[in-house]
Amino acid sequence: MTNFDALYKDAIARVYQRGDEVFSDRTGLSTRALPGLTYELEPSQGFPLLTLRKIPVRLFCAEVVWMVMGEKHLDFLRQFTKIWDQFAEEDGTIECAYGYRWRHHFGRDQLLDLVQHLRDEPTSRQGVVLMWDPSDDGLTAPKKKNVPCPFCWTANIIGGKLNVHLVIRSNDMMLGNPHDTAGFALLQAMLAQELGVGVGKLTVSISHAHIYENHYDQVEELVERDEHSHDEIFCQLPERSFQRALEGDAELVHELFKMFKAQYKPAAPVKKMQIAV
Repeated sequence: MTNFDALYKDAIARVYQRGDEVFSDRTGLSTRALPGLTYELEPSQGFPLLTLRKIPVRLFCAEVVWMVMGEKHLDFLRQFTKIWDQFAEEDGTIECAYGYRWRHHFGRDQLLDLVQHLRDEPTSRQGVVLMWDPSDDGLTAPKKKNVPCPFCWTANIIGGKLNVHLVIRSNDMMLGNPHDTAGFALLQAMLAQELGVGVGKLTVSISHAHIYENHYDQVEELVERDEHSHDEIFCQLPERSFQRALEGDAELVHELFKMFKAQYKPAAPVKKMQIAV
């Protein structure tokens, strides 16, 4: 198995075996949960695409391009997936879309400002990008269909490599976590290419790591997959990937998918898992 497979298997085993049982009032389901789960990755030595079970590669590629575009309407994304429709407003928009919040919501373009800032000041420690709006999200604010789970990430350049630290307030370890990890590793690679630096460390910190009770059987199956073997996967981006994503180039999604798919030989699927909404 890959380095990420081993790390992921250890993480879900810890949550499942050591987590406290916590009932979710929002979903009506129990979970096993651990606080403060953090792991570190070196994506240049093996891209974190889970092979212990199949995940939808085209989906995370399309989402990253959509986020870089800064869109909140689902038109672009619906070419590739309808998974976000259940969270959409009547006008087909996602109120808390990550990319929209990076590029428009706070009155500045955080994403392009980050790129320019690190070009101008590559030793800076102030490369912070937010998705969470404290004036409107969480706490006593009215409930809404979706609030950001990954809520903040930072980027810095150390030793000629771009490092990203992703902070997630709440993470479904079976469905959301592999998807989030691969997506932000792809974003990191795009940004590093745009800045002309190497890909450094990807750190993921999860405040509330949990597994839903209706996924327990699948967890038990995955942690017993000791015989699965897979070579490391490497991200070899097409040229100008970040700029093409800014332009909403749908062909880029297809190229990214083909690049990963050529290397991707996942283990047998597990029983279908339902998203908790």
